[in-house]
Amino acid sequence: MIDYLTRHLTRRVTTGLVAAAVALPLMGLAGMVTSAKAATLEEIKKRGYLIVATEDDFRPFEFVKDGKPTGFDNDLVAELRKFAPFEIRQEILPWTGILAGVSTGKYDVAITAAIITKERTKSLSFTSPIADATHFYVKRKKDTSITSIKDLSGKTVGVQSGSALLGRLPELAAMLEKQGGKLGKVVEYTSYPEAYQDLALGRTDYVVNTIINLKALVGEKPDVFEIGQAVSGKSYPAWAIAKDNTSLQAFLNEFIAKQKASGKFYELQKTWFGEAFTDLPVSFDPEF
Repeated sequence: MIDYLTRHLTRRVTTGLVAAAVALPLMGLAGMVTSAKAATLEEIKKRGYLIVATEDDFRPFEFVKDGKPTGFDNDLVAELRKFAPFEIRQEILPWTGILAGVSTGKYDVAITAAIITKERTKSLSFTSPIADATHFYVKRKKDTSITSIKDLSGKTVGVQSGSALLGRLPELAAMLEKQGGKLGKVVEYTSYPEAYQDLALGRTDYVVNTIINLKALVGEKPDVFEIGQAVSGKSYPAWAIAKDNTSLQAFLNEFIAKQKASGKFYELQKTWFGEAFTDLPVSFDPEF
């Protein structure tokens, strides 16, 4: 199980985790930056703006429709503009550049559904969780060869590069091994829409993503895809900031708490997720 990634992994792009680890040295060598430092809340107030990074295509959390950013997190960014005593400058970019940019101080916060993991907490801090992120698999609806987790043995799985879902595939590998099976080839994608397209075309057998994202997918294409079973334990997404930036973390947690108290937070969850998660923990210490 431990070496399954080296045996099965097909790399399409450099992973976000690797990018985060090498971003600063590479940028220094290229002469692109001389230094990077995360700004504290006081420094943000002094300069007059907060730099927010959001993802370009991660439905229903963030995506672009008719040229405008939309989704759960983008609706919260709109509320944050009303709450913050400074300007909110938003940059929309692919997932693979977001966490690296936060860890090096290029962006102050990643307002995206970044799943809290033990590895990520080494270089990042997180706000209060914003939703449930238990991992499920999705398959082609007409694929009768997959009816349960044991049927995933040896089959090709698609997952986003640099994602926490990739890092927690050993959980699925362990489930399969207990049933006498094994994890098949893993194909990484820059974005989930690419992964879903390949799944629909039969290039992969299933895709692993959070239950919220998969509900949104099946809601849009019920004749093409079907959700399977959970392939991970509990996990939660949150907004990411630089490690130990406690003042900014407290400010953002205050904003989230006030959105919950007003009911706006749960209203947006129902709009975008189809349900409200009223029992989310205030903080989360990941096992994986």
